[in-house]
Amino acid sequence: MISTAIRVARVGSAAELAAAALVMLGFPALMLAALVPSVPAFAALAAVTYLADHYLHRKGSYLINRLSKVRAGLSIRFLIRQLLLILLLARLDLSDDLIFYGAVACFIAFYGLQAPHGALVTLIRNRRRMPVATRNIDLKSRIRIPDAPPRRLLHRSAEKMLHLDLFAVVGILISTEADSAAAGFTGIGLTFGLGCLYVLFLMPYVRGRKIPPRADAVLAAVDDWLAGYKPETVLYFSGSRDSAYQVNMWLETMEQLDTRPLIILRERAILNNLAPTTVPVICVPGGVHLMNLDLSTVRVALYAANVGKNIHLLRVPTMKHVFIGHGDSDKLASVNPYSKVYDEVWTAGRAGRDRYAIADVGVRDDDIVEVGRPQLAPIQTWHGVPEGPRGAAADGRCPTVLYAPTWEGWDGNPGNTSIVLAGENIVQRLITADPPVRVLYKPHPFTGTVSKDAKAAHQRIAALVEKSAAERAADPRFAADSAALDRAKAELTRIEARLAELSGTGGSRGDEAEATRDGMVDVRRHEEIARLRTEWNDAYWRSFPSYEHRVISGAQPRLYDCFNVSDAMVSDISSVVSDFIASGKPYAVTDSAEVGVEEFKRHNTAVRAAVILSNSAAELGGLLDAVRDPSADPLAHERTELKQYLLGPAEPKSIDQFNAAVADLARKADARNVGQETRLGAANADPAEAAELATELTTALPGQRAATDGETDGETAGETDGVTAG
Repeated sequence: MISTAIRVARVGSAAELAAAALVMLGFPALMLAALVPSVPAFAALAAVTYLADHYLHRKGSYLINRLSKVRAGLSIRFLIRQLLLILLLARLDLSDDLIFYGAVACFIAFYGLQAPHGALVTLIRNRRRMPVATRNIDLKSRIRIPDAPPRRLLHRSAEKMLHLDLFAVVGILISTEADSAAAGFTGIGLTFGLGCLYVLFLMPYVRGRKIPPRADAVLAAVDDWLAGYKPETVLYFSGSRDSAYQVNMWLETMEQLDTRPLIILRERAILNNLAPTTVPVICVPGGVHLMNLDLSTVRVALYAANVGKNIHLLRVPTMKHVFIGHGDSDKLASVNPYSKVYDEVWTAGRAGRDRYAIADVGVRDDDIVEVGRPQLAPIQTWHGVPEGPRGAAADGRCPTVLYAPTWEGWDGNPGNTSIVLAGENIVQRLITADPPVRVLYKPHPFTGTVSKDAKAAHQRIAALVEKSAAERAADPRFAADSAALDRAKAELTRIEARLAELSGTGGSRGDEAEATRDGMVDVRRHEEIARLRTEWNDAYWRSFPSYEHRVISGAQPRLYDCFNVSDAMVSDISSVVSDFIASGKPYAVTDSAEVGVEEFKRHNTAVRAAVILSNSAAELGGLLDAVRDPSADPLAHERTELKQYLLGPAEPKSIDQFNAAVADLARKADARNVGQETRLGAANADPAEAAELATELTTALPGQRAATDGETDGETAGETDGVTAG
C-alpha cells in the first residue's frame, strides 16, 4: 500500500510521503489548536509543519510544485500559519493587548517585504544572466565579469526570507505563556529587522560594478575570441536536460579532431550537464544572438540530433552541414526524413546506408559517408580464452559472461527486456555452468522505474548472484591471492582519494556568469583525472577474485570496461548489442517476445550473428561452448562480417576515417565559397546582378544582422523549436 501511495503521489520515499502527509494534515490541526485554544499543541504542530515543509523543499518534492499550482504555495502556507497565530491570540482573549497589535503589524509589514525581496532577487539573476555562457573560452581578459553574490543570499532565497518569521512566532508563543510581552516584541523586532537587512544586503548587487557588462559587450568579446581562435569544425546541439548524453558521447571525438573544434549548445541545462572537456564551448540560447556570432571560419557543422533549432545554423551556406546522430540502430530515428536537410549523413557502416535506401525518405546515397564509430575505440577485441583447468584460463581466471539487460521501457512490451521473463533463468544457468564461468550482472539504470515486476525480478537476480558469489568464496576449488587483493584495494583507496581531491579543487562556481569567467579547463588536471580513472578501472578488477560473481551498478565501472573484462555477453535488443559487436566476442540476445528466431533476426540486424535465447535460456550452452572453444565457434565468421557491416572496416581507424571525412567536406565548403566569390567578381560587369548576388550572400552570413530592440535572450516570435525524433 505504501509503495502504491508513493507512486501515486510521485514522491521518492516513504519519508517524503510522511512529510507530505504532515504538511497536509498539520494546517487543519494547527487551526484546531488555535480554536481550542492550546498553546503547547499549537507550538508542537507549528514545529511539525515548519520541519515537514523544509524537508520537502530540500528533497525538491513534486508535491511542492503541485501545491503552488493550486494556490497553496510557500508564501501562502507561511501566511496561513501567521494568521492562525493571530487567531490563537484572539481566542486567548489577547485581542486588546499590545502583543496582538504588534503581531498583526509585524506580519503585515513582513509580508510587504516579500515584494522588494523577490524583485531584487529576480533582478540580480536576470542582470547576471549573460546572452551566452562559455567554457574553455578566455573572456576574463576581454570583459569584466564580477563575482557572483554570496550563495547564501540567493540560494533558496524565498524560503530563507520567509523563515525569518520564526523569531516572531516563537517570541509571541513564549509571551502567551509567560504573561510578558518582552519576548514577543523581541521576536517581532528580530523578524522585521532581519528582513530589512536581507533586502538591504541585496541592493548593491543590482547596479554598478556588481553586474556583468551589457549583452552587446559580451557578444563583442565572444566575437573577438572567435576571430583569434578561428574555429573550423562545430558540434551543434540542442535538446532537453535528459539528452545531454547525446552530446557527451562526441566530446572525446571532438578533442581528437585535426581541425580547430568548437561546441555550440542552445540550452543552459545542457551546458550544466556537459561532461568535462578541453574543447571550447559556447551556449547561445537566443536564436538572434547565434546568428550574429562570427562563424565565418567554420567549414563543417556536425549535428548529433534532429531538432527544430538546427535551422538557426543550417541557414549558413558558408559551411557544410552533417548529421552524425547519437547511435546506430534499427530504430526509426536512424532514418528520420529530417536528414534530407543536411549536405551529408555520416553512418558507422554499410548498414546505415542500407537503412536509408530501404526507408526511402529522400536521403540520396551519394550524400551518405561511412566513418565508423570513434566512440567504440576503447572496446578491446577478443582472441579467445586460453586453455586452463576445468575451463579456466591459464592464469586461473574463469571465463566471464556479462549479463547486461536493458530496462522495461514505457509501453509494457514484453520484448523490451529479458529481466522479467528470462532473467532468472539466464543467471541460474550461468552460475551453475560446468565448467564454471563468472557472471557480471549490470542492469540498465532505469530498471524497475516503471514496472514493479521488473524491479522485483532485478532484486531476485541480484540476490541470486550475490548468494552464488558467497558460496563460491567458500568453495575450496576457488582460491585467490589475498596479498594481491589487499594491494589492489589499497591502490583503489589511494586513487579514489586523489580523484576526490582533484574533483574538489575545481572550485564552486557561484553562478553562470562566474562559471563563464572562470571556466577555463586545467589541462593537466583534466589529463590526470583521465589517467587516474584508467588506473582505477584496472585496480577495481584486481581488487576481487577473477572468479567472483558481481552485481555492478552505478556509473563506474563503465559498460565498455565490463565489455573488456568479459568473454561473452547476454543482452536484449538495444545499442548495447551494437556496441558489443565491436569486440568480436560471442554474444546472445533474448527473444523475450518469442516471435521466433528467423523473424527476430529479420527485424533486428544486430542479432544476425547472435545466439538467440528463448525465455527458458536453454540455448545458453551454445554461447558457452563458443567461449570455451573459439575454434569450434559456428558464428565467428558471421560476427566478423556483421561487425564490418554495422561499424565499418577496422582499418583505417574510425577516428582517422572521421577526420578524413571532415577534411574532405571542408574542402567542398571552401570550393563552394571560392566559386561564389568568383561568380560575384564576374558579375561586376552587370551592377544589377552583382547587387542581387551580394544581398543573397550577406544576408545568409553569420554576424551580419544586428538584433533589434526588444529581442530577448530566449526564442523570438516565430522561431521553430519543435523537436523531431532522432
